[in-house]
Amino acid sequence: MSDNSVKLHRVLRTTPEKLYRAFLEPEAFARWLPPNGFTARVYEMTPEEGGTFRMSFTNFTTGNGHSFSGTYLELKPHSRICYTTKFDDPGLPGEMKNTIDIQQVSCGTEIRILQEGIPEVIPTAGCYLGWQESLCHLARLVEPGIPE
Repeated sequence: MSDNSVKLHRVLRTTPEKLYRAFLEPEAFARWLPPNGFTARVYEMTPEEGGTFRMSFTNFTTGNGHSFSGTYLELKPHSRICYTTKFDDPGLPGEMKNTIDIQQVSCGTEIRILQEGIPEVIPTAGCYLGWQESLCHLARLVEPGIPE
């Protein structure tokens, strides 16, 4: 695994339950995870320890994309999600480990993300920027309190 990693921290005006669901429901994950300029498609998602997922990102401008898959290592409802990610492209070797810690705080829910093992060919700063964009999308999904 590469030494490249990024850490992110954010507090969102939502509940731990809603934030946790945003990572494990395919439609939600595909909506908020892709950074600006990309779309996503989830082909498979079995959110249980040992379960797997497979999805892809597509650049909306060029139509080029990349697919990737992973395995859920740890799922603690409403508090922790840990999963691996591996690109299908041999030019993006290695396996990343993503750890998401979720904790209720007085004004909402704190999320801490650690992504380790980012392939050497991906600039860490670019990965960090992509996560920042994704977290803005996540906030727009989970913060509204729309009544039924």
